[in-house]
Amino acid sequence: MKNYSAYLFDLDGTLVDSEKLKGKALVETCTLFGGVVGADIYKVVMGESWFHVTRHFFRTAKIEPDFEKFNAEFRAIYQELLRKELAPNPNVVELLIKLKEAGKKLGVVSSASSWMVDQVLSQLNLLDYFEVVITNEQVTKHKPNPEAYLLALEKLSISSSEVLVFEDSKSGLLAAKKANCDSVAFRHEFNLNNDFSLAIHVISDFNEFLEGKY
Repeated sequence: MKNYSAYLFDLDGTLVDSEKLKGKALVETCTLFGGVVGADIYKVVMGESWFHVTRHFFRTAKIEPDFEKFNAEFRAIYQELLRKELAPNPNVVELLIKLKEAGKKLGVVSSASSWMVDQVLSQLNLLDYFEVVITNEQVTKHKPNPEAYLLALEKLSISSSEVLVFEDSKSGLLAAKKANCDSVAFRHEFNLNNDFSLAIHVISDFNEFLEGKY
């Protein structure tokens, strides 16, 4: 494995086990607006922009809610689920500690809104590990566009050849590729059908990376 200077992490599904909670919150919110839908449909759009995710749920649930009202209801439901059930992915904290002790630069590059990212990182006491945090509001083009990763590289003052990205979606891996960064894919129950051919390795527990079990 190459000796990288910096490591960038996608948030939902990669750094933390939150995709199932987001899917559950989307289902519950659709129900409030009279829709009937299952959480499994989230697997089709996981990793895409919030606009595409919600539109997919609206079409499937056969509802046309006011977008702002839907977002407000979703936020309340999702925040409560995060408070009750959120957890980091297996051995990721151990990896962050090891990388930080080795003097590596760390960052989060997420397509999620800042309130989501702030709650997750604060709740799990992860904020201090990261020198840069990129959220939905900081870019105009979202994954698979590389803008978020290019912004992270700029803020860290490093070149793409020095960076390893951790992602859990085809969209995220493509964004990393377009930014000329190497990437590792994190496999979980919501992305089993994603194409991970762009990744240099695929893991399902960060201990595999810590111990070099590729």
